Amino acid sequence: MKNSTVMKQLKRFRFIAFIALVLNSTSCDDFVEVPLPNSQLTGTTVFESELTANAAMAQIYIQLRDGGILTGLPTGGSLNLGLYSDELRDYTTSAISQPIYNNSLTDDNATVGSLWRLSYSQIYNVNSIIEGLNSSTSLSTSFKEQLKGEALFVRALVHFYLMQIYGNIPYIKTTNYEINRQVPRQTSTEVYNAIVIDLEESIELLSETYVSADNARPNKMAARALLARVFLYMDRNADAIEQASNVIGSSLYVWETDLNKVFLRNSTTTIWQFASATAVRNTNEGTTFIFVSGPPPLCALQNDFINAFEVGDQRKVKWTKAVTNGTTTWHHPFKYKLRTATSSSQEYSVVLRLAEQYLIRAEARAKEGDLSGAIEDIDLIRNTAGLPNTTAVTNSEILDEIQKQRRFELFTEYGHRFFDLKRSGTITTVLSAVKPGWNSTDVLWPIPQSELNANPNLLPQNSGY
Repeated sequence: MKNSTVMKQLKRFRFIAFIALVLNSTSCDDFVEVPLPNSQLTGTTVFESELTANAAMAQIYIQLRDGGILTGLPTGGSLNLGLYSDELRDYTTSAISQPIYNNSLTDDNATVGSLWRLSYSQIYNVNSIIEGLNSSTSLSTSFKEQLKGEALFVRALVHFYLMQIYGNIPYIKTTNYEINRQVPRQTSTEVYNAIVIDLEESIELLSETYVSADNARPNKMAARALLARVFLYMDRNADAIEQASNVIGSSLYVWETDLNKVFLRNSTTTIWQFASATAVRNTNEGTTFIFVSGPPPLCALQNDFINAFEVGDQRKVKWTKAVTNGTTTWHHPFKYKLRTATSSSQEYSVVLRLAEQYLIRAEARAKEGDLSGAIEDIDLIRNTAGLPNTTAVTNSEILDEIQKQRRFELFTEYGHRFFDLKRSGTITTVLSAVKPGWNSTDVLWPIPQSELNANPNLLPQNSGY
Protein backbone atom coordinates (compact mmCIF):
# COMPACT_ATOMS: atom_id res chain seq x y z
CA MET A 1 0.00 0.00 0.00
CA LYS A 2 2.77 2.45 0.83
CA ASN A 3 4.17 2.21 -2.71
CA SER A 4 1.09 3.80 -4.29
CA THR A 5 2.05 6.41 -6.85
CA VAL A 6 -0.77 8.62 -5.63
CA MET A 7 0.38 8.30 -2.03
CA LYS A 8 3.97 8.99 -3.00
CA GLN A 9 2.71 12.19 -4.60
CA LEU A 10 0.83 13.08 -1.46
CA LYS A 11 3.96 12.55 0.65
CA ARG A 12 6.22 14.32 -1.83
CA PHE A 13 4.08 17.41 -1.96
CA ARG A 14 3.99 17.98 1.77
CA PHE A 15 2.72 21.46 2.31
CA ILE A 16 5.94 23.28 3.20
CA ALA A 17 7.90 21.66 0.40
CA PHE A 18 5.18 22.57 -2.07
CA ILE A 19 5.20 26.24 -1.17
CA ALA A 20 9.00 26.33 -1.13
CA LEU A 21 8.93 25.00 -4.69
CA VAL A 22 6.58 27.79 -5.70
CA LEU A 23 8.74 30.50 -4.27
CA ASN A 24 12.02 29.10 -5.58
CA SER A 25 10.64 28.72 -9.10
CA THR A 26 12.57 30.57 -11.81
CA SER A 27 9.61 30.38 -14.20
CA CYS A 28 8.71 33.54 -16.08
CA ASP A 29 5.00 32.78 -15.69
CA ASP A 30 2.99 35.98 -15.57
CA PHE A 31 0.39 34.68 -13.15
CA VAL A 32 2.42 36.40 -10.43
CA GLU A 33 6.06 37.17 -9.71
CA VAL A 34 7.30 36.51 -6.19
CA PRO A 35 10.76 37.30 -4.81
CA LEU A 36 12.64 34.60 -2.96
CA PRO A 37 12.46 35.24 0.81
CA ASN A 38 15.63 35.16 2.89
CA SER A 39 14.34 32.86 5.61
CA GLN A 40 13.00 29.32 5.75
CA LEU A 41 9.28 29.26 5.09
CA THR A 42 6.77 27.51 7.27
CA GLY A 43 3.17 26.74 6.45
CA THR A 44 2.08 29.57 8.72
CA THR A 45 4.42 32.06 7.07
CA VAL A 46 3.05 31.35 3.61
CA PHE A 47 -0.43 32.45 4.66
CA GLU A 48 0.69 35.55 6.47
CA SER A 49 1.22 37.35 3.17
CA GLU A 50 -1.11 37.90 0.22
CA LEU A 51 1.93 37.79 -2.04
CA THR A 52 3.02 34.29 -1.03
CA ALA A 53 -0.54 32.96 -0.77
CA ASN A 54 -1.20 34.23 -4.30
CA ALA A 55 2.00 32.53 -5.43
CA ALA A 56 0.76 29.21 -4.11
CA MET A 57 -2.50 29.53 -6.07
CA ALA A 58 -0.66 30.71 -9.17
CA GLN A 59 1.40 27.52 -9.10
CA ILE A 60 -1.81 25.49 -9.25
CA TYR A 61 -2.76 27.13 -12.55
CA ILE A 62 0.73 26.50 -13.91
CA GLN A 63 0.40 22.83 -12.97
CA LEU A 64 -3.00 22.60 -14.67
CA ARG A 65 -1.72 24.27 -17.82
CA ASP A 66 1.44 22.19 -18.11
CA GLY A 67 0.40 18.76 -16.82
CA GLY A 68 -2.53 16.45 -16.23
CA ILE A 69 -5.88 16.31 -18.01
CA LEU A 70 -6.21 20.01 -18.88
CA THR A 71 -2.82 20.58 -20.45
CA GLY A 72 -2.75 21.28 -24.16
CA LEU A 73 0.50 19.35 -24.44
CA PRO A 74 0.49 15.89 -26.09
CA THR A 75 0.14 14.30 -22.65
CA GLY A 76 -3.22 15.99 -21.95
CA GLY A 77 -6.88 15.25 -22.40
CA SER A 78 -7.56 17.26 -25.55
CA LEU A 79 -5.23 15.15 -27.67
CA ASN A 80 -5.64 11.79 -25.95
CA LEU A 81 -9.43 11.86 -25.64
CA GLY A 82 -9.60 13.09 -29.23
CA LEU A 83 -7.57 10.04 -30.25
CA TYR A 84 -9.66 7.76 -28.05
CA SER A 85 -12.92 8.92 -29.63
CA ASP A 86 -13.41 9.80 -33.31
CA GLU A 87 -11.84 13.25 -33.64
CA LEU A 88 -8.17 12.55 -34.23
CA ARG A 89 -6.00 9.98 -35.99
CA ASP A 90 -2.67 8.94 -34.52
CA TYR A 91 0.32 9.19 -36.85
CA THR A 92 2.95 8.02 -34.38
CA THR A 93 4.25 4.54 -33.66
CA SER A 94 4.26 5.23 -29.94
CA ALA A 95 3.60 2.30 -27.63
CA ILE A 96 1.80 4.81 -25.38
CA SER A 97 -0.49 6.63 -27.82
CA GLN A 98 -1.27 3.73 -30.18
CA PRO A 99 -3.24 1.80 -27.53
CA ILE A 100 -5.21 4.98 -26.81
CA TYR A 101 -6.04 5.45 -30.48
CA ASN A 102 -6.80 1.73 -30.98
CA ASN A 103 -8.90 1.52 -27.78
CA SER A 104 -6.65 -1.22 -26.42
CA LEU A 105 -5.65 0.37 -23.13
CA THR A 106 -4.07 -1.58 -20.31
CA ASP A 107 -3.84 -0.65 -16.66
CA ASP A 108 -0.08 -0.06 -16.95
CA ASN A 109 -0.30 2.44 -19.83
CA ALA A 110 1.82 5.50 -19.06
CA THR A 111 -0.90 8.01 -19.95
CA VAL A 112 -3.48 6.15 -17.88
CA GLY A 113 -1.16 6.40 -14.90
CA SER A 114 0.07 9.97 -15.43
CA LEU A 115 -3.34 11.57 -15.82
CA TRP A 116 -4.52 9.92 -12.61
CA ARG A 117 -1.34 10.69 -10.68
CA LEU A 118 -0.95 14.30 -11.77
CA SER A 119 -4.62 15.05 -11.21
CA TYR A 120 -4.51 13.81 -7.63
CA SER A 121 -1.28 15.71 -7.09
CA GLN A 122 -3.08 18.88 -8.22
CA ILE A 123 -5.99 18.09 -5.89
CA TYR A 124 -3.61 17.54 -2.99
CA ASN A 125 -1.96 20.89 -3.59
CA VAL A 126 -5.33 22.62 -3.76
CA ASN A 127 -6.30 21.01 -0.45
CA SER A 128 -3.04 22.31 1.02
CA ILE A 129 -4.08 25.82 0.08
CA ILE A 130 -7.59 25.41 1.49
CA GLU A 131 -6.20 24.15 4.80
CA GLY A 132 -3.65 26.94 4.92
CA LEU A 133 -6.30 29.58 4.29
CA ASN A 134 -8.60 28.10 6.93
CA SER A 135 -5.77 28.27 9.48
CA SER A 136 -4.56 31.75 8.61
CA THR A 137 -5.12 34.59 11.05
CA SER A 138 -3.16 37.18 9.08
CA LEU A 139 -4.99 37.47 5.78
CA SER A 140 -8.10 39.58 5.30
CA THR A 141 -11.44 37.82 5.12
CA SER A 142 -12.13 39.03 1.58
CA PHE A 143 -8.76 37.81 0.33
CA LYS A 144 -9.16 34.39 1.97
CA GLU A 145 -12.63 34.04 0.50
CA GLN A 146 -11.43 34.80 -3.03
CA LEU A 147 -8.51 32.37 -2.86
CA LYS A 148 -10.56 29.63 -1.20
CA GLY A 149 -13.23 30.08 -3.88
CA GLU A 150 -10.60 29.57 -6.58
CA ALA A 151 -9.24 26.48 -4.82
CA LEU A 152 -12.69 24.92 -4.43
CA PHE A 153 -13.40 25.61 -8.09
CA VAL A 154 -10.21 23.85 -9.16
CA ARG A 155 -10.88 20.89 -6.83
CA ALA A 156 -14.33 20.43 -8.36
CA LEU A 157 -12.97 20.85 -11.90
CA VAL A 158 -10.24 18.21 -11.64
CA HIS A 159 -12.53 15.69 -9.93
CA PHE A 160 -15.09 16.25 -12.70
CA TYR A 161 -12.63 15.28 -15.41
CA LEU A 162 -11.27 12.34 -13.44
CA MET A 163 -14.76 10.91 -13.07
CA GLN A 164 -15.55 11.27 -16.78
CA ILE A 165 -12.44 9.25 -17.64
CA TYR A 166 -12.16 6.69 -14.84
CA GLY A 167 -15.72 6.38 -13.50
CA ASN A 168 -16.11 5.94 -9.76
CA ILE A 169 -13.22 7.75 -8.07
CA PRO A 170 -12.23 8.98 -4.60
CA TYR A 171 -13.19 12.59 -3.87
CA ILE A 172 -10.20 13.86 -1.91
CA LYS A 173 -10.79 16.80 0.46
CA THR A 174 -7.81 16.59 2.80
CA THR A 175 -4.02 16.33 2.88
CA ASN A 176 -4.20 13.73 5.68
CA TYR A 177 -2.07 10.85 4.43
CA GLU A 178 -3.59 8.26 6.74
CA ILE A 179 -7.03 9.03 5.34
CA ASN A 180 -6.00 9.34 1.70
CA ARG A 181 -3.99 6.12 1.52
CA GLN A 182 -7.08 4.08 2.36
CA VAL A 183 -9.78 6.08 0.60
CA PRO A 184 -12.36 4.07 -1.40
CA ARG A 185 -13.92 4.98 -4.70
CA GLN A 186 -17.24 6.79 -4.56
CA THR A 187 -20.24 6.44 -6.85
CA SER A 188 -20.83 8.99 -9.60
CA THR A 189 -23.78 10.35 -7.62
CA GLU A 190 -21.59 10.91 -4.57
CA VAL A 191 -18.86 12.55 -6.64
CA TYR A 192 -21.32 14.80 -8.48
CA ASN A 193 -22.86 15.86 -5.18
CA ALA A 194 -19.41 16.70 -3.79
CA ILE A 195 -18.61 18.71 -6.92
CA VAL A 196 -21.85 20.65 -6.57
CA ILE A 197 -21.13 21.44 -2.92
CA ASP A 198 -17.66 22.74 -3.77
CA LEU A 199 -18.93 24.82 -6.70
CA GLU A 200 -21.83 26.31 -4.79
CA GLU A 201 -19.48 27.41 -2.03
CA SER A 202 -17.06 28.68 -4.66
CA ILE A 203 -19.81 30.83 -6.18
CA GLU A 204 -20.53 32.34 -2.79
CA LEU A 205 -16.87 33.17 -2.20
CA LEU A 206 -15.59 34.34 -5.57
CA SER A 207 -15.84 37.91 -6.77
CA GLU A 208 -18.05 38.82 -9.71
CA THR A 209 -15.21 40.58 -11.49
CA TYR A 210 -11.84 39.13 -12.37
CA VAL A 211 -8.93 39.64 -9.99
CA SER A 212 -6.33 39.24 -12.75
CA ALA A 213 -5.93 40.37 -16.32
CA ASP A 214 -7.08 38.31 -19.30
CA ASN A 215 -9.61 36.24 -17.30
CA ALA A 216 -6.72 34.03 -16.18
CA ARG A 217 -8.10 33.39 -12.70
CA PRO A 218 -11.66 32.16 -12.20
CA ASN A 219 -14.43 34.44 -11.01
CA LYS A 220 -18.00 33.75 -9.91
CA MET A 221 -19.11 33.26 -13.53
CA ALA A 222 -16.45 30.60 -14.16
CA ALA A 223 -17.81 28.61 -11.23
CA ARG A 224 -21.37 29.08 -12.51
CA ALA A 225 -20.30 27.95 -15.99
CA LEU A 226 -18.80 24.73 -14.66
CA LEU A 227 -21.80 24.17 -12.41
CA ALA A 228 -24.12 24.57 -15.40
CA ARG A 229 -22.21 21.76 -17.14
CA VAL A 230 -22.32 19.56 -14.05
CA PHE A 231 -26.07 20.08 -13.65
CA LEU A 232 -26.59 19.18 -17.32
CA TYR A 233 -24.64 15.96 -16.85
CA MET A 234 -26.73 15.22 -13.72
CA ASP A 235 -29.99 15.82 -15.64
CA ARG A 236 -30.79 18.70 -13.31
CA ASN A 237 -31.93 20.68 -16.32
CA ALA A 238 -33.77 23.55 -14.63
CA ASP A 239 -30.65 24.19 -12.53
CA ALA A 240 -28.45 24.02 -15.64
CA ILE A 241 -30.66 26.61 -17.36
CA GLU A 242 -30.43 28.92 -14.36
CA GLN A 243 -26.64 28.77 -14.12
CA ALA A 244 -26.03 29.05 -17.87
CA SER A 245 -28.44 31.98 -18.11
CA ASN A 246 -26.58 33.77 -15.34
CA VAL A 247 -23.36 33.47 -17.32
CA ILE A 248 -24.94 34.37 -20.66
CA GLY A 249 -26.61 37.41 -19.13
CA SER A 250 -23.44 38.73 -17.52
CA SER A 251 -22.19 42.06 -18.80
CA LEU A 252 -18.65 40.66 -18.59
CA TYR A 253 -19.08 38.81 -21.89
CA VAL A 254 -20.08 39.85 -25.39
CA TRP A 255 -20.94 37.36 -28.13
CA GLU A 256 -18.29 37.22 -30.86
CA THR A 257 -19.42 36.71 -34.46
CA ASP A 258 -15.91 36.51 -35.93
CA LEU A 259 -14.71 32.92 -35.51
CA ASN A 260 -11.11 34.02 -35.96
CA LYS A 261 -11.33 36.04 -32.73
CA VAL A 262 -12.88 33.42 -30.45
CA PHE A 263 -9.56 31.99 -29.27
CA LEU A 264 -7.58 35.20 -29.06
CA ARG A 265 -6.18 36.24 -25.70
CA ASN A 266 -8.65 39.13 -25.42
CA SER A 267 -11.75 37.33 -26.71
CA THR A 268 -14.97 38.67 -25.23
CA THR A 269 -16.44 35.17 -24.99
CA THR A 270 -13.71 33.69 -22.80
CA ILE A 271 -14.88 32.84 -19.29
CA TRP A 272 -11.61 31.36 -18.03
CA GLN A 273 -8.25 30.61 -19.66
CA PHE A 274 -4.67 29.70 -18.81
CA ALA A 275 -2.08 32.43 -19.21
CA SER A 276 0.96 31.52 -21.28
CA ALA A 277 4.26 30.61 -19.65
CA THR A 278 6.03 33.79 -20.76
CA ALA A 279 5.08 37.14 -22.24
CA VAL A 280 5.94 35.89 -25.76
CA ARG A 281 4.65 32.32 -25.62
CA ASN A 282 1.30 31.25 -27.04
CA THR A 283 -0.62 28.05 -26.36
CA ASN A 284 0.42 24.46 -25.80
CA GLU A 285 -2.47 23.49 -28.09
CA GLY A 286 -1.01 25.42 -31.00
CA THR A 287 2.32 23.65 -30.56
CA THR A 288 0.62 20.25 -30.25
CA PHE A 289 -1.89 20.36 -33.10
CA ILE A 290 -0.44 22.59 -35.82
CA PHE A 291 1.91 21.08 -38.40
CA VAL A 292 3.19 22.64 -41.62
CA SER A 293 4.11 19.60 -43.74
CA GLY A 294 2.96 16.02 -44.10
CA PRO A 295 2.74 13.39 -42.99
CA PRO A 296 1.66 14.70 -39.57
CA PRO A 297 4.29 14.20 -36.88
CA LEU A 298 1.72 13.51 -34.19
CA CYS A 299 -1.96 13.54 -35.18
CA ALA A 300 -4.51 14.98 -37.60
CA LEU A 301 -8.26 15.33 -37.69
CA GLN A 302 -10.12 12.25 -38.86
CA ASN A 303 -11.34 12.44 -42.46
CA ASP A 304 -14.81 11.33 -41.32
CA PHE A 305 -14.93 14.33 -39.03
CA ILE A 306 -13.85 16.76 -41.73
CA ASN A 307 -16.35 15.30 -44.19
CA ALA A 308 -19.21 15.53 -41.68
CA PHE A 309 -19.26 19.34 -41.57
CA GLU A 310 -22.41 20.83 -43.06
CA VAL A 311 -21.88 22.64 -46.37
CA GLY A 312 -21.07 26.26 -45.62
CA ASP A 313 -19.97 25.71 -42.02
CA GLN A 314 -17.33 28.35 -41.44
CA ARG A 315 -15.91 26.41 -38.50
CA LYS A 316 -14.45 24.01 -41.06
CA VAL A 317 -12.97 26.98 -42.93
CA LYS A 318 -11.69 28.93 -39.91
CA TRP A 319 -11.02 26.23 -37.29
CA THR A 320 -9.36 23.53 -39.41
CA LYS A 321 -6.50 23.82 -41.86
CA ALA A 322 -5.45 21.57 -44.74
CA VAL A 323 -1.84 20.52 -45.27
CA THR A 324 -0.83 18.60 -48.40
CA ASN A 325 2.30 17.00 -49.79
CA GLY A 326 0.87 17.03 -53.28
CA THR A 327 -0.74 13.59 -53.15
CA THR A 328 -2.30 13.37 -49.69
CA THR A 329 -4.16 16.02 -47.68
CA TRP A 330 -4.43 16.14 -43.91
CA HIS A 331 -6.25 18.58 -41.66
CA HIS A 332 -5.24 19.85 -38.25
CA PRO A 333 -7.22 21.80 -35.64
CA PHE A 334 -6.75 25.51 -36.25
CA LYS A 335 -8.70 27.14 -33.45
CA TYR A 336 -5.34 28.37 -32.20
CA LYS A 337 -3.40 29.88 -35.10
CA LEU A 338 0.06 30.21 -33.56
CA ARG A 339 2.54 27.44 -32.84
CA THR A 340 5.57 29.56 -31.96
CA ALA A 341 6.38 32.62 -29.87
CA THR A 342 5.40 36.12 -30.97
CA SER A 343 6.48 39.55 -29.79
CA SER A 344 3.75 39.29 -27.17
CA SER A 345 1.32 36.46 -26.36
CA GLN A 346 -1.67 36.53 -28.71
CA GLU A 347 -3.47 33.39 -27.62
CA TYR A 348 -4.14 31.76 -24.25
CA SER A 349 -5.60 28.27 -23.67
CA VAL A 350 -9.35 28.73 -23.28
CA VAL A 351 -10.89 26.34 -20.75
CA LEU A 352 -14.41 27.75 -20.44
CA ARG A 353 -16.14 29.87 -23.07
CA LEU A 354 -19.56 31.31 -23.78
CA ALA A 355 -20.57 29.05 -26.68
CA GLU A 356 -20.71 26.02 -24.40
CA GLN A 357 -23.14 27.85 -22.12
CA TYR A 358 -25.54 28.40 -25.01
CA LEU A 359 -25.28 24.73 -25.94
CA ILE A 360 -25.84 23.70 -22.31
CA ARG A 361 -28.90 25.92 -22.08
CA ALA A 362 -30.23 24.70 -25.43
CA GLU A 363 -30.02 21.06 -24.36
CA ALA A 364 -31.47 21.70 -20.92
CA ARG A 365 -34.30 23.76 -22.41
CA ALA A 366 -35.14 21.00 -24.88
CA LYS A 367 -35.21 18.42 -22.12
CA GLU A 368 -37.52 20.71 -20.13
CA GLY A 369 -39.87 21.09 -23.10
CA ASP A 370 -38.89 24.66 -24.04
CA LEU A 371 -38.30 23.88 -27.69
CA SER A 372 -38.50 27.46 -28.94
CA GLY A 373 -35.90 28.55 -26.39
CA ALA A 374 -33.65 25.66 -27.38
CA ILE A 375 -33.94 26.55 -31.06
CA GLU A 376 -33.08 30.17 -30.30
CA ASP A 377 -29.82 29.10 -28.65
CA ILE A 378 -29.00 26.61 -31.41
CA ASP A 379 -29.55 29.20 -34.12
CA LEU A 380 -27.12 31.62 -32.48
CA ILE A 381 -24.43 28.95 -32.74
CA ARG A 382 -25.42 27.97 -36.29
CA ASN A 383 -25.67 31.54 -37.58
CA THR A 384 -22.25 32.43 -36.16
CA ALA A 385 -20.88 29.44 -38.08
CA GLY A 386 -22.43 30.81 -41.26
CA LEU A 387 -25.31 28.34 -41.30
CA PRO A 388 -29.05 29.03 -41.65
CA ASN A 389 -31.51 28.44 -38.84
CA THR A 390 -32.09 24.83 -37.88
CA THR A 391 -34.87 22.82 -39.51
CA ALA A 392 -35.26 20.68 -36.39
CA VAL A 393 -38.78 20.73 -35.00
CA THR A 394 -39.44 17.79 -32.70
CA ASN A 395 -37.78 17.25 -29.36
CA SER A 396 -35.64 14.38 -30.64
CA GLU A 397 -34.62 16.32 -33.75
CA ILE A 398 -33.61 19.30 -31.64
CA LEU A 399 -31.56 17.16 -29.25
CA ASP A 400 -29.83 15.52 -32.22
CA GLU A 401 -29.05 18.95 -33.65
CA ILE A 402 -27.58 20.09 -30.33
CA GLN A 403 -25.25 17.09 -30.23
CA LYS A 404 -24.24 17.80 -33.80
CA GLN A 405 -23.43 21.42 -32.95
CA ARG A 406 -21.49 20.36 -29.86
CA ARG A 407 -19.39 18.07 -32.05
CA PHE A 408 -18.35 20.85 -34.43
CA GLU A 409 -18.20 23.67 -31.90
CA LEU A 410 -16.20 21.96 -29.14
CA PHE A 411 -13.91 19.56 -31.03
CA THR A 412 -10.48 18.91 -29.51
CA GLU A 413 -11.40 20.87 -26.38
CA TYR A 414 -10.75 18.71 -23.33
CA GLY A 415 -12.70 15.61 -24.36
CA HIS A 416 -16.18 17.04 -24.94
CA ARG A 417 -16.88 14.64 -27.80
CA PHE A 418 -16.01 11.55 -25.74
CA PHE A 419 -18.08 12.73 -22.80
CA ASP A 420 -21.06 13.68 -25.00
CA LEU A 421 -21.12 10.28 -26.68
CA LYS A 422 -21.10 8.59 -23.28
CA ARG A 423 -23.86 10.59 -21.67
CA SER A 424 -26.07 10.39 -24.76
CA GLY A 425 -25.83 6.59 -24.71
CA THR A 426 -24.65 6.48 -28.33
CA ILE A 427 -20.95 5.88 -27.78
CA THR A 428 -20.77 2.19 -28.62
CA THR A 429 -22.98 2.56 -31.71
CA VAL A 430 -20.95 5.51 -33.01
CA LEU A 431 -17.42 4.40 -32.19
CA SER A 432 -17.77 0.71 -33.00
CA ALA A 433 -18.70 1.75 -36.54
CA VAL A 434 -15.42 3.63 -37.07
CA LYS A 435 -12.99 2.07 -34.59
CA PRO A 436 -12.38 -1.69 -34.97
CA GLY A 437 -10.91 -1.99 -31.47
CA TRP A 438 -13.90 -0.48 -29.69
CA ASN A 439 -15.68 -2.51 -26.99
CA SER A 440 -18.61 -1.37 -24.85
CA THR A 441 -16.40 -1.55 -21.74
CA ASP A 442 -14.08 1.08 -23.24
CA VAL A 443 -16.40 3.82 -21.97
CA LEU A 444 -14.08 3.98 -18.95
CA TRP A 445 -10.30 3.92 -18.72
CA PRO A 446 -8.74 1.42 -16.30
CA ILE A 447 -7.67 2.44 -12.83
CA PRO A 448 -3.85 2.26 -12.84
CA GLN A 449 -2.84 -1.17 -11.52
CA SER A 450 -0.17 0.38 -9.32
CA GLU A 451 -2.93 2.25 -7.46
CA LEU A 452 -5.00 -0.90 -6.99
CA ASN A 453 -1.96 -2.75 -5.68
CA ALA A 454 -1.25 -0.01 -3.18
CA ASN A 455 -4.82 0.63 -2.06
CA PRO A 456 -7.18 -2.37 -2.36
CA ASN A 457 -10.05 -0.07 -1.35
CA LEU A 458 -9.97 1.19 -4.95
CA LEU A 459 -11.07 -2.23 -6.17
CA PRO A 460 -12.80 -3.53 -8.20
CA GLN A 461 -11.02 -2.63 -11.43
CA ASN A 462 -13.25 -1.19 -14.14
CA SER A 463 -14.95 -3.81 -16.29
CA GLY A 464 -12.97 -5.05 -19.28
CA TYR A 465 -9.49 -4.65 -17.79
